[in-house]
Amino acid sequence: MRGTGGAADTPDRAVPVPVRVSAGDDGTVLITPAAAADPPGPDFTYADPRGPDFTHAVLDVAGAVLAWPVLGGPVPPTAYVHDAGRAQQWLWALYGERVALAVHERALGRTAADRTALADVAARLGLGHWAARWWPASYTDGIPALEPDVLGVELAALTHRCQQLFDDGGDQPDDRAAELIEDHRAALAPLIQWWHATAHHPAHTARHLETVLTLVDAAADGAGLDGPALRHLRTALGERHPAGAPAGPGAPVDLGALFARHDGYALAAGAPTATGGRVIARGAGANDWRRYPHGYVDAAEDAVSWTARALGARRRIEVEVVAHRAAPAATGTLLVADVRVHGGHRGRVPLARRDDLWAGHADVDLDAEPPTGPGPAGVEVGVLLPGFDPGAASAHAADDRAARDAVRALARQRLATAAQPFPYGEAQSFPYDAAQSFPYGEAPHTAVSTPFLAETAATATAADEDY
Repeated sequence: MRGTGGAADTPDRAVPVPVRVSAGDDGTVLITPAAAADPPGPDFTYADPRGPDFTHAVLDVAGAVLAWPVLGGPVPPTAYVHDAGRAQQWLWALYGERVALAVHERALGRTAADRTALADVAARLGLGHWAARWWPASYTDGIPALEPDVLGVELAALTHRCQQLFDDGGDQPDDRAAELIEDHRAALAPLIQWWHATAHHPAHTARHLETVLTLVDAAADGAGLDGPALRHLRTALGERHPAGAPAGPGAPVDLGALFARHDGYALAAGAPTATGGRVIARGAGANDWRRYPHGYVDAAEDAVSWTARALGARRRIEVEVVAHRAAPAATGTLLVADVRVHGGHRGRVPLARRDDLWAGHADVDLDAEPPTGPGPAGVEVGVLLPGFDPGAASAHAADDRAARDAVRALARQRLATAAQPFPYGEAQSFPYDAAQSFPYGEAPHTAVSTPFLAETAATATAADEDY
């Protein structure tokens, strides 16, 4: 069965990659890169024990979950197959016939996967979803945020291209091209304007934009979507020249102005941080990205700080958290600080948005005796959103910090590539990027590690802002 996106219609570039097929007692099948050190067992989930979840790109597909590491060397995806029958519609196109046959016949052991067009474009889709959830935007670290509407439009295009991965099972939250178009159609007009101005840019920029816009139009048409933005898109595509170039070169555009963010730091109601009293301690808290939704807190490691004061016999802790530039300017309390003294009971300090900070304070018992045996001593402070938080940081918090640093380095590398005049030539930052393998549209802009349009736009807007 072939999907409407057409990625599998491109001939495979057969560069075999060793993989391992194993099975669990519950009937599940696991496909892992054979070269991977310490491969996960049959109970693998997308929360891979080999690293924090923010180091993996994940896709929920028909009958399986696919996961790629965003850090490290080139590997094919790990697949946790919970319904082999449904997965057969894409296994052959993603891994090749050898792997599909091994899963069908439960022939466990080592085999070889092909490097396929669908594998490349699926990896790019997975990375896009990873960026939407985990991109480490930070004002203090100088990592600009990605424009969510621009990224969302490209994700819609990639989802349409990867339709072979999905079915009508209703259990695949990543199969939502129509929803992405509806949510992010505000980016269509500026993307069309950018495309019209591509006579002033490298040729591959025009092809990148044209491919994304064409796929979005096809996805919208298939889903029966309509509206002024989509009609404008169809008109623009209908007027293009036979070679695919837009009808008539538009005037040059300033991408920084075209995609300038207007969120800024909005003032919101909230009590100012209390002052007075004697400072008795201060420090930095933990900034675990998994404990709140993306877009609430600046991703910098030192975004959380606290100060303890003595006010007579009372002891008060004040917590400040640097807000993400797009954080909701709500009038009510959303985030809380998780405070623990000397390993004792955890307390919560409500935080309210105040300009560029989340801030709050509460009385706390700081006079408790520190532990005499094993256990944490001192003040621990974190930030979380109640109801979203999966739990406090694990015993591997130090490793998690190293992983966060590596993710920041990856983001900086991708942005540096996006800032180059011709960012489509030597993209090597993301795994499983087959040399000269250009999956949808047969051009360098489709390589997994090539910058997303949102990354290119972010470099332009960052140049106009105080980063």
